[in-house]
Amino acid sequence: MSIDKEHAVASAALATATMNQRDLDLLIEHYLGMWHEPDPATRREIVLALFAPDAVSFSPRITARGHDEIVARVARSYDAFVAHGYVFRAAAAASAHHELVRFVWEMVPKAGGSVEARGLDIFVLRGAGRIHALYQGTAPAGA
Repeated sequence: MSIDKEHAVASAALATATMNQRDLDLLIEHYLGMWHEPDPATRREIVLALFAPDAVSFSPRITARGHDEIVARVARSYDAFVAHGYVFRAAAAASAHHELVRFVWEMVPKAGGSVEARGLDIFVLRGAGRIHALYQGTAPAGA
């Protein structure tokens, strides 16, 4: 199944507030895939599928508004971390409550090793289950 079709299925579940763990896991799989995608055009397609056009992404240092700024923000993260041998992975199962999704992640060396960073992402979903707002908080490993 394509990213767009899989996301549409998960989005339909979100829109009716009946998201099950499988749909939530699929959303997180696509979200993590966005950060790891090496091809800029494919990465942009994933952002367009996941985020509403007027979405905003807040991190402690960056605010990105709309698809273009979010694509640029994800590209900077890819260049700074993934291109240098790191991967992002789930640190725990994501959870959802109505239009809110809570996701704990960690960044580790792709070749193996200890956790370099850990964070908490909160998604606010709207409409067809696309991300309207993303709040990212990071903490040092072990915190």
